[in-house]
Formats: sequence, structure tokens, C-alpha cells
Amino acid sequence: QVQLVESGGGLVQAGGSLRLSCTASGRTFSYYTMAWFRQAPGKEREFVTAISPSGDSTYYTDSVKGRFTISRDNAKKTVYLQMNSLKHEDTAIYYCAAAGGRYSIRSTNYDSWGQGTQVTVSS
Repeated sequence: QVQLVESGGGLVQAGGSLRLSCTASGRTFSYYTMAWFRQAPGKEREFVTAISPSGDSTYYTDSVKGRFTISRDNAKKTVYLQMNSLKHEDTAIYYCAAAGGRYSIRSTNYDSWGQGTQVTVSS
């Protein structure tokens, strides 16, 4: 497993942008598929986006396509989530997660999680 720490959340107006970061420590970061999930109040945790270990492949849930971009820097053991054109419905706690296998939208496939960072989009 790896230890994950997210940062970069905050309060932003609708239409604005934020960039989240997730820095890993522990075992080799470049072996892991990395993902972002989010959980809004009263809702289940949902998949947002994932990136392959090499960074060559990315996956997005439909609601964020064209607005969010995931990227990674294996030398810095960090994965990023650039969020543009934010909407009120993007308000949630965002979690970084790592999986030893290929990408999945199922949270149970990920065995390392960060503590989460709050993103609040005011309408």
C-alpha cells in the first residue's frame, strides 16, 4: 500500500477552477493506477477519473468529461486533478485512491485512500 495526502480543495464560485493534488509515500508510486472519487452529502462515493500507471490512459465519468483533467508526475509521486468550469453539483469531498491493478470505477478495487479534501462550489 501507499500513503496518500490530498490538498488543494476550497471554496470557489461556479464557473471557476481548482487544482487538487495527491502526494504518495511508501511503495513505488509508478506501479499504481491512481483515481479520484468524490462523495457529496447524503450520497454514495462515486468514481470521477483514473489514470494508468504510466499516465498514457485516462478515464472519466461522463459528468466531468471536458471539464476535469487528471495527470500524474511519477518522479514527484503526485497525481493532479485540474477542475475547470466547476458547477454547484461538483461540491463534495474528493478522495485520492490507488490500485495495484488496472482502472476500475468500483471503490472496492482500490486499497489505499487519502483523507479527502473538501471542494465547495457556490452557485
